[in-house]
Amino acid sequence: MLVEPWLWLLFLAFVGLVLFFDLFVLHRKAHVITTREAFLTVAFYVTLAVLFGIGILIGSGVSRASEFATGYLLEQALAMDNIFVIALIFTYFRVPAEAQHRGLFYGIVGAIVMRLSLIVPGVHLVDKFHVFGMALGALLLYSGYRMMRHDGDTVDPGNSRIVRMLQRTGRVTQEYDGSHFLVRRNGLLFMTPLFLVLVTVEVTDLVFAIDSIPAVLAISNDPFIVFSSNVFAVMGLRAMYFVLSGMMREFRYLKIGLSLVLIFIGAKMMLVELVKIPSLVALAVAVLLIGGSVLASIMIPEAEEKQARG
Repeated sequence: MLVEPWLWLLFLAFVGLVLFFDLFVLHRKAHVITTREAFLTVAFYVTLAVLFGIGILIGSGVSRASEFATGYLLEQALAMDNIFVIALIFTYFRVPAEAQHRGLFYGIVGAIVMRLSLIVPGVHLVDKFHVFGMALGALLLYSGYRMMRHDGDTVDPGNSRIVRMLQRTGRVTQEYDGSHFLVRRNGLLFMTPLFLVLVTVEVTDLVFAIDSIPAVLAISNDPFIVFSSNVFAVMGLRAMYFVLSGMMREFRYLKIGLSLVLIFIGAKMMLVELVKIPSLVALAVAVLLIGGSVLASIMIPEAEEKQARG
């Protein structure tokens, strides 16, 4: 799929317009996001992704469309774990409910810029150097193993080096000031706790990008497909947070499903010269593993699991 530079610019302009409408029209005033509002926002972003996927299907065929769908689904599923960590960050810093949307919004903007700077050179490196693709495949295998073994309870947002460094400057206020990141006191500029939250969210997203970006690079060698699938998933992340942050503990088997997907994609990337797995097959495997883990979490009561272990 050869994408002209003007199409990249058009897509980035579209993303900017959507985000501008979201922040300055729909959420111009800081307020508590209701569950209904969050569901409607999620539906809006999912609809945009579906329409974009249909456009790829019409313009570039089934293979590229399935690559986009697989990348989007995988990024959305991996974002579930990210949502849980964001919930821990907000709890630790005691972020007021009305300020959470703005903190997440600018976190998403930073995540989009970060992905653009990583994905485009990443695709070219995979295409040019086979050993780089093998290294990313090995990283995904390790990431899948690590995710399966990790219990998810060791995150300490306040122990971040960059947060401690910012706090040592003496320029961090003790209290929030609405949804402001910076405030001026006695002619001096101070950071609010919401600024520390934003920095922590960005650092957390960088850590998750180490898993998610190689996973999508293993699915497609088209930078536009990889970037657009990431962007559509990330844009809906903050709305997904307000829907799922209180439900993450219920999806206790999701980590197993995600870890198996990462292991599968890592193996696919390492064996690309020996076995060619069609993009539709990769999409089907991802759907079955992720969907199966969610269904297992819903259908198997936690009490039965504990009784089986006992």
